[in-house]
Amino acid sequence: MITTVTLNAAIDRTYYVDKFSVGQVHRVARQIDEPGGKGNNVAKVIRQLGGEVTATGIIGGSNGTFIESSLTERGIQTAFVRGPGESRVCLNILDESGGTSTELLGQGMSIMETEAEAIKETLRGLALQSSVVVLSGSFPAGAPEGLYAELIGIVRSAGAQAFLDTSGAAFSAALGASPHFVKPNEEELAGWLGREPQQLSEWTRAAQMLADQGITEVCVTLGSRGAVAFLDGAGYLVTPPAIQPVNTVGCGDAFVAGMAYAQERGHSAADRLRTAAAAAAANAMSAKAGDIDYRLFREYGQQVQVTAL
Repeated sequence: MITTVTLNAAIDRTYYVDKFSVGQVHRVARQIDEPGGKGNNVAKVIRQLGGEVTATGIIGGSNGTFIESSLTERGIQTAFVRGPGESRVCLNILDESGGTSTELLGQGMSIMETEAEAIKETLRGLALQSSVVVLSGSFPAGAPEGLYAELIGIVRSAGAQAFLDTSGAAFSAALGASPHFVKPNEEELAGWLGREPQQLSEWTRAAQMLADQGITEVCVTLGSRGAVAFLDGAGYLVTPPAIQPVNTVGCGDAFVAGMAYAQERGHSAADRLRTAAAAAAANAMSAKAGDIDYRLFREYGQQVQVTAL
């Protein structure tokens, strides 16, 4: 089993408008609400790939009830901790004429030590039943900076592999706990480095720097340019299929889902990367975050190129 952890769960609400302009009044042509937060997006894609997955994290209020029930309807097991207040809403405004996307990310609720301790206790039990535990996304207000590091320690003590996908101070603080896998994107890796690499060779060196810190699997996603990765000491360049994306929100989560799914099944390094890149590309062709068409996923899997560095 795979477990996903979403500490700052959300409703992902997408508004479709004909032409979005700042400062103007718009009529929404259609609206989609999805259970969101990065870990929940990962869980949705793992389930669509055919994996068994349990989603945990912290939720609150009627928004939290929607998140949990919507995941359950998809065949995802849930084990959420309830906190005070309402889970957040993250708004994505899609301009259908221009193809642009504008995101407004809600702040969400604050948690206290009670919720932090509850999620640790919940994860202790789930990690014992899991081969992979995915820790994704930002912290809710009030969460201690070292919470991911503590959760990684719990996962490792249970004998499972900890996958980490976060940014900023939470990312830096968690590296010392030696997660098995990390997946920074360009912006997140540049924040960790304190500068933005310009050439592919610079991104590759930065990925190697992370691997040198004792992290077994490092994947740096580079958008339409694919990814560079170091898995078990070997370097790879991942070239995705050429597509015209519909919506890029959640593509990184789909990549993580593909890696976790293939990892649990013992696939080779190249096949894990191929699965991840195909899932990300399939997500880009959906209007929803954390959603893939399995037929497209299989098609894109034949087009992904994985080259040894």
